[in-house]
Order: sequence, then structure tokens, then C-alpha cells
Amino acid sequence: MPTFPRDEIEEMVSRWVAANDEAGRSGDWSKMSGFYTEDALYTWNNGPGWEFVARGREEIHDRVFGTEMEGLEHWTYPYVRTLIDDRKGEFLGIWRQIAPVKDPEGVPYEIRGTGGSWFRYAGDFKWCWQRDFFDHSNAAAVFGAMAKNGQLTPKMIERMKKGSKMPGWTPLAEFDWYATIPDPEA
Repeated sequence: MPTFPRDEIEEMVSRWVAANDEAGRSGDWSKMSGFYTEDALYTWNNGPGWEFVARGREEIHDRVFGTEMEGLEHWTYPYVRTLIDDRKGEFLGIWRQIAPVKDPEGVPYEIRGTGGSWFRYAGDFKWCWQRDFFDHSNAAAVFGAMAKNGQLTPKMIERMKKGSKMPGWTPLAEFDWYATIPDPEA
């Protein structure tokens, strides 16, 4: 397994979190794909029956920071914890999901529950593997409330109508994410 100095991984995390914060402020998520290797893998579960899978920097750019962020451009994902395992070259970040829109009580919508990302560092300030996790029940409740209140963006409404026809959505039977977990000895 290649090893990297802890201060290098800490610098990567610092750069990543700063870019994440800027993307939420600006609404431009496209620059985030520059943090991945050409052959990186990025996944998350999409509920019963589905996984989201993006293979390679180009798919990550087009799908993760493209189609999957349509309608979420100014949402913010502030990190509340960052945990680094420098022996394995891994980083776990726990984040919130906050909408730029307020509910009828004047409080920004937020997808509660635990949201986070598990990364594998590849050196050269790039990730080679990422797995996200978040609470789908809370996400559904927030988007349902926003829809009821007429506060979803047209792009989000369009995305929700597509459902599992979104690029990258893969049936569970066709993708075993457990098999992709980086081997810390490799």
C-alpha cells in the first residue's frame, strides 16, 4: 500500500473542504471533478434496488457534479467532522445538507440524519475512490415538503420525474459496492 504523509492528506482535506464550501456559495460544482484520478470510482446507494455509480473523472464530472447536482446548485454541504486514517490513506467526512430555500417557518430546509463521504487518497491531491451515504427517508421528506410548498426548482422536478432513468443509476444486482472497498494492504 502506498503511504502518504499525514500533513499531505490534511492539506488535501483542507483543499477539498474549501472547494466544497465555494461550490455551495457559487452554485458551480463542476470544478470538484478536478480532485479525482482519471480512473476514480464514486458511488452511493439510491435506496432499495439501486446504486449510483460513476467510473472515471469524466463520468464523475458529468454525472456527480453535473446531472446529480441539477436543482441543488446552491445547496450547501458543510463538513461537521473530518477524520483521517493516514495509515490507510483514507478520509471520512461527515456533512450536513442545507437548502438555499426556507420553509414556511423561515428555517432553511435541511436533510437531517447523517450524511457523509468515505474517500481513498491516491496522492497528488486526488481521490481515487469515494462512497457517499445519507438518509434517504429524510431526503424524501424534505423534497416532499418542498414540492408541497412549490419550492422545488424546475430542474429538480425534472430529475424526480426521471427517477431510476438518471445516468449512473445501476440496479443493485449489477453492482456490488462492497467489492470496491479499497484494500488497505494493496
